[in-house]
Amino acid sequence: MLSDANFDETHNPWRVLRSAVQYQNPWISVREDQVLNPAGGPGIYGVVSMKNKAIGIIPVDAEGNTWLVGQYRYPLNEYSWEIPMGGGPVELDVLESARRELREETGLLAARWTRIARLHTSNSVTDEEGFVYLAEELTQGDTEPEETEDLRLWKLPLAEAVAMAMDDRITDGISVAGLLKAERILAARARG
Repeated sequence: MLSDANFDETHNPWRVLRSAVQYQNPWISVREDQVLNPAGGPGIYGVVSMKNKAIGIIPVDAEGNTWLVGQYRYPLNEYSWEIPMGGGPVELDVLESARRELREETGLLAARWTRIARLHTSNSVTDEEGFVYLAEELTQGDTEPEETEDLRLWKLPLAEAVAMAMDDRITDGISVAGLLKAERILAARARG
């Protein structure tokens, strides 16, 4: 229950005094804003703006298997198992980017696509918007990894991948959210 019936979700309590890009490359831009916070006090706010949308795909075959992609993640300094994912240019159709990512990383092509999630990855510091698709009716082709990717593929039951998300063997936020939503959607579909 909301305590204030007149609450306006569109009201921005922050006031930007100055804004300047501190760093940028082909993938990100880092901006520092001089602000007045919601209480009226001065402060700074750093924002990482992404130049791509985050795209994740949960491929599921007729037997209920999915594919995970394993790779060493430089920022974390550790190995990570994830759903197939990557970046799609902001101006490009999200589904087109999802099809490309699935083919590049797994070699899979899907005849049936369902968008199951729109999410923000870390909305206190970045404007990154992510989308997750369920990909079904799969056929196998060849992988086309990018030169920055040293990938391992793992085909396993979707239920096992969900268990990995639940016990923190999968920690990537898009992967965890996507796997849990996919499991729920497929279970609801199976119940009719």
